[in-house]
Amino acid sequence: MLEISNLTKTFNRGSINEVTAIRSLSCFVNKGDFVTVIGSNGAGKSTLLNLVAGSYLPDEGVIRLGGRDVTTWPEHKRAAYIGRVFQNPLSGTCASMSIEENFAMASRRGRGVRLKWGVTRRDRAFFKDKLRLLGLGLEHRLKDKVGLLSGGQRQSLTLLMATLRRPRLLLLDEHTAALDPRTAQQVLQLTAEIIREMELTAVMVTHNMRHALELGNRLIMMHQGRIIMDVAGEKKSALSVQDLLHEFSNLRGDEIADDKLLLI
Repeated sequence: MLEISNLTKTFNRGSINEVTAIRSLSCFVNKGDFVTVIGSNGAGKSTLLNLVAGSYLPDEGVIRLGGRDVTTWPEHKRAAYIGRVFQNPLSGTCASMSIEENFAMASRRGRGVRLKWGVTRRDRAFFKDKLRLLGLGLEHRLKDKVGLLSGGQRQSLTLLMATLRRPRLLLLDEHTAALDPRTAQQVLQLTAEIIREMELTAVMVTHNMRHALELGNRLIMMHQGRIIMDVAGEKKSALSVQDLLHEFSNLRGDEIADDKLLLI
């Protein structure tokens, strides 16, 4: 479903600040996979998501989504097929617009800009049905400005908006990192329910190893722009946090030898 071939991305090329964030990375995500991605700071996790989303274009390599080569597609064109939730709850919504206006914008994502658009009675009924899933009473606050919501409410709203049109791929970039533990757990539970019920293909970046193990059917570990571990199914279920900590502790030096690649 998502095919990444020999992807490379270097920032500040030719300067003293040159950094290669992604190094000849290849990966295939099957339809229906829920992949959790872990790695230390600077491992390239968020850069990888940005490349898939079209926020950055790669220096080398190919990205295919549903068999289509989207490598050079701009971000707005990919948005018709990709839903995304960011770490900052403020990033996925417009604070000055109402809940229903934000939903209306999300429902038109990737369809181009129109001179006139509005929220119909049918739209409101649909938005209310979706909001009831949250159990936060937001279905009664459609006219409220999103800026009045708490971080957890706003991130839950963003998650619903990102999946409103059943995207082919859902990207989650540490989307609970800025929330308190209780709210983060609620948003993660909502995330798992939506992915399961809508049968979505999803890639979730996280620093929380426990979350990475508990959620999804597949886990990827990155280091210095490369995938060094890829586990799925029963082998993923058999892993513990201590196993992952041990793997992190074994990472040394600037380069990873070929025999260090763990494709389990």
